[in-house]
Amino acid sequence: MSQLTLIRHGESVWNLKNVFTGWVDVPLSHDGIKEAIKAGEELADKQFDVVYTSVQVRAIETTMIALAQSKSDKTPVIIHKEGKMKEWTGIYDEEMAQNIIPVHCEIDLNERYYGELQGKNKEKTAEEVGEEQVHKWRRSYDIPPPNGECLKDTAARTIPFFTKNILPQLEAGKNILVSAHGNSLRSIIMNIEDLSKEQVSNLELPTGKPIYYNFKNGKLEKANSELNTAANK
Repeated sequence: MSQLTLIRHGESVWNLKNVFTGWVDVPLSHDGIKEAIKAGEELADKQFDVVYTSVQVRAIETTMIALAQSKSDKTPVIIHKEGKMKEWTGIYDEEMAQNIIPVHCEIDLNERYYGELQGKNKEKTAEEVGEEQVHKWRRSYDIPPPNGECLKDTAARTIPFFTKNILPQLEAGKNILVSAHGNSLRSIIMNIEDLSKEQVSNLELPTGKPIYYNFKNGKLEKANSELNTAANK
């Protein structure tokens, strides 16, 4: 049996400021760093074979801070795919090369693109256009914000990536960690658990809290208790 672990990044500085973030690359807040450390302590005894994260710094920070708490002797190493970073990040000691956890940063796992809402305060936006409209932009499955992505659009990139790259490795018996975002993970969970549009609209993922799925008999089954409720930002 292999295991899939999903984790939404720790609180970011714009989560703290109640601002639409989307693809804007902001770091973790002080509390977000503490959440990543706490998540790492929870994951410390787990052995991961491969790690995936988005290309956004808050997800990468969460990944590396959490894995730094691991009791494993293996070192998490970001795998660069092109250019001089690929050329110059080679490991020339065979023992060390075999003693890493590859961390792949993938744009398909990025947060939902919030378009023209990015950088805007959520409360002020609700005052301007109405709470109902903001709720539709944030929680509906197929209503995008102005020039942005809806959850359906996000799923159109996350689910094919998951099916092509992550699922085969689970089938091969590898333990996988995915560190990403509220909406990219919601779309993946919707696919795993076969949730309806109505069910996924009510799904909220806490920051910095691992979610576990066991892969056995050709399917993924949730391994931990009910998801905690947190503001999906």
